[in-house]
Amino acid sequence: MHAILFAALLMLAQQPGPATPAPPALVVTGSARILATPDEATVRLGMVRQAATAQAAQELTSAAAQEILGAIQKAGAPANQIQTARLVLSPVYAPRNPDSRDAPRIVAYNATNTVSVRLTNLSIIGPVIDAGLKAGANQIEGVGFGLRNDLPSRQQALKEAVEEARSKAQVMADAAHVGIIEVLEVSEGTVSVADRFEAPLAGRAFAAAAETPVSPGQIEVRATVTIRYRIAPKP
Repeated sequence: MHAILFAALLMLAQQPGPATPAPPALVVTGSARILATPDEATVRLGMVRQAATAQAAQELTSAAAQEILGAIQKAGAPANQIQTARLVLSPVYAPRNPDSRDAPRIVAYNATNTVSVRLTNLSIIGPVIDAGLKAGANQIEGVGFGLRNDLPSRQQALKEAVEEARSKAQVMADAAHVGIIEVLEVSEGTVSVADRFEAPLAGRAFAAAAETPVSPGQIEVRATVTIRYRIAPKP
């Protein structure tokens, strides 16, 4: 009997009591957008060569690549910041009669070699592009701008996002006739750096004498945060 009574009391003690109601809260999201001046750029130059055989096309492309690498280094591009970004070898097929059942016929091969050049001296972007074109490049994939160290910009964007959230919370609390007591929770949303891409020379002749104009512009950094405040009625 005593054992049964003890077990019953133990089960009663283990049962959860009435749930404590969550404190009244105000949840707001703040966002910020700042602009930063880029301090690095990536230029992508390519060359395409065609020949009757795959080996010949590849050899032509390799020879052109060597000429281009030498030219862009003379223009100021550091050798250790130049890398091969893409190598492609593809067949070229003869026009096919829609009614023909014959297999496609290969008539030539295209070889493509694309190099990526990272520059921290933005003043030589134009000369590097021009040097590559004069040395035989016939493809330009554009210029990407970025930040070598984006931490300060990310932190500034987060700070401004928190300040906006705090301001919004105060406005909402005043409108609702409640007071903000304390911060219950802060969570980081997204923090992104939108590297800017520019595709210059879209309609420019490769042999033009004028220097290629390239403007770095600015990079957009965005951040969002969500803050939950405990609130109480104003006295």
